Amino acid sequence: MQHRLNRREVMALAGGAAAWPMAARAQQQSAKVPIIGFLGAATQLSWTQWTATFAQRLRELGWVEGSTVRIEYRWAEGSGARAAEIVAELVRMKVDVILTTGAVILSSKTIRAFSAIPTVFATASDPVGNGLVASLARPGGNITGLSNQQSEIATKRLELLREVVPDLRRLGVIVNANNPAAMLDSSEVASAAGTLGLTAVTAEIRGTGDVSSAFDLFKDDIQGLYVCSDFLTYTLRIGINTFAHVARLPTIYGEREQPEAGGLMSYGPNFPNLFRRAADFVDKILRGTKPADLPVEQPTKFDLVINLTTAKALKLKVPEAFLLRADEVIE
Repeated sequence: MQHRLNRREVMALAGGAAAWPMAARAQQQSAKVPIIGFLGAATQLSWTQWTATFAQRLRELGWVEGSTVRIEYRWAEGSGARAAEIVAELVRMKVDVILTTGAVILSSKTIRAFSAIPTVFATASDPVGNGLVASLARPGGNITGLSNQQSEIATKRLELLREVVPDLRRLGVIVNANNPAAMLDSSEVASAAGTLGLTAVTAEIRGTGDVSSAFDLFKDDIQGLYVCSDFLTYTLRIGINTFAHVARLPTIYGEREQPEAGGLMSYGPNFPNLFRRAADFVDKILRGTKPADLPVEQPTKFDLVINLTTAKALKLKVPEAFLLRADEVIE
């Protein structure tokens, strides 16, 4: 004999059916959304392109900001002390992974704090020599990422500068003395300069007020300027370019943003590409891979950028062959 449900039983079943999706939703909402701590070396505005490239690649890998992942952006604005404060904040927040640069890790002087949380550096000069990782193939510890090979291409940069400034004999070098990676770069520059028959005069800076003193040191006997890549010199790029223009100094940098801000030229890794690839590291860590199992990778794309407007202002004749090799000519 069939049993017919009465009104009370029908309502009870309906209520139970409705409760299932509600319970599922509640369980889903209570699940922890992973947090990425994005610690930028400079300012938010100056890193717009790199941040966008990183976020875009994360979306391609299935991480939707505000939905499946949360990104906490923080900006050191060229200050190692500020970077250290931010690291402590991210540790307190218990973020799942930190994305930053090797220079920030070293300048914050809190490498142990980084070792407590899986960390990816999107760019780093000589990560083995600076103690960030044990080796490129086997990083060990809790830190990995991408090497930018900055110090290894010092000779190439000087050769490019000399193509545009054939009578280059005395070279000025600006370096952030608080950054071990930048100091290594300046050492490589001095060595490369000696090999090429150039005399290098190095000016160490530690903050905004030191730029003027650096150019006072160079005086009138410098024919070209090499600015060591670093979060501080990057942050101060407009001021450095202004002094260089007044002193009529052809200047070479490591990042394309420098000639975009009025500098003469740059040669170095394509940083947007490095940040895009850094997103792959973050993705793997969020899915359970340990940093120690992710070998440090090296750049695959290098850019040569020249600002032709600046070259003309300095009355430099840029060889046609040089312009044809450039990845970007700013006019």
